[in-house]
Amino acid sequence: MRPTSDLNVAQARQLVTPRQVKADLPINETSHNTVERGRDTIKQILSGSDTRLLVVVGPCSIHDPVAALDYARKLREIAIKVQDRIFIVMRVYFEKPRTTVGWKGLINDPHLDGSFDIETGLRRARKLLLEITGMCLPAGTEMLDPIVPQYIDDLVTWAAIGARTIESQTHREMASGLSMPVGYKNGTSGDLQIAIDAMLAARTQHSFLGIDTDGRTAIIQTRGNKHGHIILRGGKNGPNYDPDTLAKTCDALKTAKLCPGIMVDCSHANAAKKFQNQELVWRHVIEQRLAGNHALMGLLVESNLLEGHQPFPQPVEKLTYASPSPISASL
Repeated sequence: MRPTSDLNVAQARQLVTPRQVKADLPINETSHNTVERGRDTIKQILSGSDTRLLVVVGPCSIHDPVAALDYARKLREIAIKVQDRIFIVMRVYFEKPRTTVGWKGLINDPHLDGSFDIETGLRRARKLLLEITGMCLPAGTEMLDPIVPQYIDDLVTWAAIGARTIESQTHREMASGLSMPVGYKNGTSGDLQIAIDAMLAARTQHSFLGIDTDGRTAIIQTRGNKHGHIILRGGKNGPNYDPDTLAKTCDALKTAKLCPGIMVDCSHANAAKKFQNQELVWRHVIEQRLAGNHALMGLLVESNLLEGHQPFPQPVEKLTYASPSPISASL
């Protein structure tokens, strides 16, 4: 008989287990304390017992760990200076969801050459998180592939579910088992209800297929993640951080008996995908917060050491620190 399965699969390779990667790159006391304290702080911000502003800031995506560490060292200095008013988490995104095709991030293709050396990508991601949290700087990332958290979750202080995956049952189930607070973006259309539905789903218990720390297929049973918040990133009709939308969002969250705290994404549709507009979004949100809108608990900002857009693919040696349309860190 002719085969009827795997007809479009070219190759399947064994991958190192999460247990082995964690054994090779173990969490240390400093990183552990950074993660644990950071998660507790964010939970307190979400509950309102900590009135500081949560700011998740960093490169659009990580392609060069050396550059990321350079950025982290400078960001750490700022974090210390503003710690009485702002709690800073470094944005450390390793995975890129694509509308069609393109580079999928450091984990998927760490050499940026189409070799898809995922094992090296996982190790580089974990090593970088160890180094950043070792500076006492918390790290946040988008959780995209549901296998990846097994390799890095113990080093992540805050996670996001993106606009392209917010409706996915797989990602809602995954979020229900994550150990850190999670931000849920509204859909690319601008629909807020999608994010609210995701938050409700992730709060409950789920059973689904996944892998255990030894890489074996397993039935994962979760307790539900109660520490979630919405992220407004704009939509097809433009920005959604205006006072009227914020009030409607807050009311909808309260009706659903969810955390009324709102984080605004200063990039994407809120900035019309122009990095120059991020500062305008930032200032507008801060003005609303200073005017008494304490539902505004956080900001998500794309930032790097240099500003600009880099076409890809191109030779790796020609790439600089900048990522697509970031605002310069001005560090």
